[in-house]
Amino acid sequence: MIELIRLVKKFGDLAAVNDVTLRIEPGEFFAVLGPNAAGKTTTLKLLAGLLRPTSGSARVGGFDLQTHPIEARRLMAFVPDFPFLYDKLTPWEFLRFVGQLFRMDERDIEKHGRELVERFHLEDFVGKHIDTLSHGTRQRVAIAAALLHQPRVLIMDEPMVGLDPQHARTLKDTLKERARNGATVLVSTHQLSVAEELADRIGIMHRGRMVAVGSPEQLRSQSGASQPLEEVFLSLTAAGPSGPNSENL
Repeated sequence: MIELIRLVKKFGDLAAVNDVTLRIEPGEFFAVLGPNAAGKTTTLKLLAGLLRPTSGSARVGGFDLQTHPIEARRLMAFVPDFPFLYDKLTPWEFLRFVGQLFRMDERDIEKHGRELVERFHLEDFVGKHIDTLSHGTRQRVAIAAALLHQPRVLIMDEPMVGLDPQHARTLKDTLKERARNGATVLVSTHQLSVAEELADRIGIMHRGRMVAVGSPEQLRSQSGASQPLEEVFLSLTAAGPSGPNSENL
């Protein structure tokens, strides 16, 4: 469902994503781990079609993001690390707007929208302007909007940031449920515990490269001993000589 083929993205002399090849199957929950400036966010933006690769390709459902962008985007939802919302709309107006962008039937917008409002405890906020909401509430609105059209591919960049423990648990359960029902879920995170709890497979990125891919058990065993995942992560991303400034890539 997701394919990255020798994907490269350069910013000047900096290779933020450097020859990444990856295949993620339908119904798989895949987590990308990596330190700051590893290339996680850039990879997800390439996959969402927000950046053009320097070379290589990204495909969703067999559609190349460069040659068939509309077909690919119809299959997916993307929640960036800093979601953009229209401040002067209410959450309900924003949900309807997103549903209309995906040409959903009004009855489906109403049905799925009400279910998501209830699931993410947004009942008290649906009639208020978005610019009056807290960061965590805005994050829940963005997540609900992404889930509204029941995408076959969910791409989320640090989705737990800003969520309290209750709603982080709700999101985890929702993503696992969607994956069990056949959706492909790709999440980037700094939190090893989130990746280990949820992911079928984990990819570890460092300096633009995917340095290891496997299930949590496979990653632990690759070291020759059953080390904690934290130890495997730290050994694969050990600090070394730094390159150009690449914060937020």
